Amino acid sequence: MTRASLNKQPHEVASMFDHVAERYDLTNAVLSLGQDRAWRKAVARAVDARPAQKVLDLAAGTATSSLPFARTGAYVVPCDFSLGMLQVGKERHSWLPFTAGDATRLPFRDDTFDAVTISFGLRNVQDTDAALREMYRVTRPGGRVVISEFSHPTWAPFRTVYTEYLMRALPPVARAVSSNPDAYVYLAESIRAWPDQPALAERLGKAGWTRVAWRNLTGGVVALHRGFKES
Repeated sequence: MTRASLNKQPHEVASMFDHVAERYDLTNAVLSLGQDRAWRKAVARAVDARPAQKVLDLAAGTATSSLPFARTGAYVVPCDFSLGMLQVGKERHSWLPFTAGDATRLPFRDDTFDAVTISFGLRNVQDTDAALREMYRVTRPGGRVVISEFSHPTWAPFRTVYTEYLMRALPPVARAVSSNPDAYVYLAESIRAWPDQPALAERLGKAGWTRVAWRNLTGGVVALHRGFKES
């Protein structure tokens, strides 16, 4: 299986990411036109990790998203359900505690982490609401969640251009740089099908998170959602 369907069967999605692991970071940089670095910096600022804090980085892949937290002195756990991604990550960053785990059934105790974050992975989880509840469960009281995910551009003319890019330009570009271009057809489709900013905020609230807010990056191409677990 090299391309998942939008019903997001976990074994299909994991297999798809196994097949793109080697060139995943390079492909993301090309497809995002270099914006991925700025998005990661925004996530790091929102998480605001401190020395000795525990941070869970879900859908961490090769741990590119985990490194900014580690640099602050926090204890970061990169977690993913793609063994292929974890293997590549372990080869590159052997000192990080890579952990295999499904976001809907996390292998961690209640109230463990000061912060839980997931970047560009929540829309690939089969049961979004179960994942949001699991993130809440493993976060300590007073802790926070930060979600970075592709979203809906707020300016209608730009939204039209962006949608055209996703469905027409992205697959040919992926064919040029990715080891599994079919996977990026799925990724484009999953972005189009993902709920908008207010809808995701509402789901965070239903999962128990409070003080939920979001801000748009790159005109809403990406949205950064944040919530807190009350003490």
